[in-house]
Amino acid sequence: MTTVRSLLSENPVVIFSKTTCCISHSIIDLIRKFGANPMIYELDELPNGNRIERELMELGCSPSVPSVFIGKKLIGGANELISLNLESKLRSVLINANAIWM
Repeated sequence: MTTVRSLLSENPVVIFSKTTCCISHSIIDLIRKFGANPMIYELDELPNGNRIERELMELGCSPSVPSVFIGKKLIGGANELISLNLESKLRSVLINANAIWM
C-alpha cells in the first residue's frame, strides 16, 4: 500500500485507470468538467501497474479501475462518483479537497 499512498500526496484528485477502460475515461471527463485537474495513473502503462492494482484491491477497490481518491480519501469507483454527482455532492467534495475553487 506504500506505492498507492505515496502517489496520493501529489494531487488533491488522483484517479487510477486503464487506457482500455471507457468507464474510467468517462469518470475523468466528469471530474474535469468541474474544473479539477486530476492526476491520472494508467495502470496498464506503468511498469509497476500490476503491483498498484493489487494494492488498490487490498484497499477495497473492486473493480480496481476506475479508483478515485479525493483529498487522499478513497471515494470509490464509477458508481460512487456518479452517485455523488447525482446527489449534487461532488462539487463540495472537490472544493473541500482544494481541487477546485468557487
